[in-house]
Amino acid sequence: MKITSNFDSGNINVISAETPENIRLSIHKDNQSEFYQWFHYKLESTAMVEHKMTITDLKTSAYPDGWKNYQAVASYDRKEWFRVDSEFDGESLIIEHTPEFNHTYYAYFAPYGYERHLDLLAWAQSSFDCQQISLGETLDGRDLSMLVVGEPSDDKKAVWITARQHPGETMAEWLIEGLLERLLDDEDGVARSLLNKCVFYIVPNMNPDGSYRGHLRTNAAGVNLNREWAEPSMERSPEVYLVLNKMRETGLDMFLDVHGDEALPYNFVAGCEGVPNYSDKIKHLEDSFKRVLMQTTPEFQDTYGYPKDAPGEANLTVGSNAVGNEFECLSYTLEMPFKDNADLPDPAFGWSPARCKQLGEDVLVAIHSVADELR
Repeated sequence: MKITSNFDSGNINVISAETPENIRLSIHKDNQSEFYQWFHYKLESTAMVEHKMTITDLKTSAYPDGWKNYQAVASYDRKEWFRVDSEFDGESLIIEHTPEFNHTYYAYFAPYGYERHLDLLAWAQSSFDCQQISLGETLDGRDLSMLVVGEPSDDKKAVWITARQHPGETMAEWLIEGLLERLLDDEDGVARSLLNKCVFYIVPNMNPDGSYRGHLRTNAAGVNLNREWAEPSMERSPEVYLVLNKMRETGLDMFLDVHGDEALPYNFVAGCEGVPNYSDKIKHLEDSFKRVLMQTTPEFQDTYGYPKDAPGEANLTVGSNAVGNEFECLSYTLEMPFKDNADLPDPAFGWSPARCKQLGEDVLVAIHSVADELR
């Protein structure tokens, strides 16, 4: 029996693995950080034998409530990820599974690997409407890549979309993949209409270093990028520094920052109502966007989410708040669950890459509904 995580986005520590029914594991912290929650590992063992894997020391993980009613994902081919029986006892996550093959992968959510990220960029740039641009390098020397979809012009709205500031939130890049597949479909009416009105600046992965290292929340230096927007630097947070400078160069009429939430089993958005430059116009745009997205898909709701900031009390180190305030625009954080959508549960797959991608397609309908009013 062998357990390894020596691969892209891998993260696990083997405490003991003497018998299939008594495997004890723990999760490595993000580099130079106290955050830990993401896991991704491969089990090599005997097929058709029940295995009991206990991931310990989760009471002090980044989001202990995220383990309640949570089911881990597994895959044999690294393409289809399904849920496996898991139980949280307040201290440990116990995964019980009888694998059908000798090699099985387990993860916190379906991984979105660096090679797939590069494939997405290469595929997108092959479209007539898209070009790939490198904004600069990360601390580990990886490209921070942006896709520009549409022909920039002064009369078009600038729509910025970023994903995976927190690298373990892989559902964010799955959503981007679905959004791009629709946006680059020249036979899709919504896409064609949008590209007549808007140019899209899309960063599919804001944190490629943390993604590859198997981090939950930080970059290579242990920095939470979504708390760097007030004063980013090339030394600590080049990812934010480069993106924010590019935003100032292109201008910005709408911002959507895509994330995943460990605890809440819903899809929802968080606005920037607490920033100093919040206005009635922005509230109108927020309400319109939410209303249309709820009409478009039952996967989205507006009952459960984060508490709203009081006027003037927003945290301006957070991306959507900082951008919404500086550019006085519609600026949303879009959150998806690690667990399942409690409104439409799927016991076999939970919230999944396919559902992320579909939500990405549906988001374009909501953007289309407000595009004419963005400026």
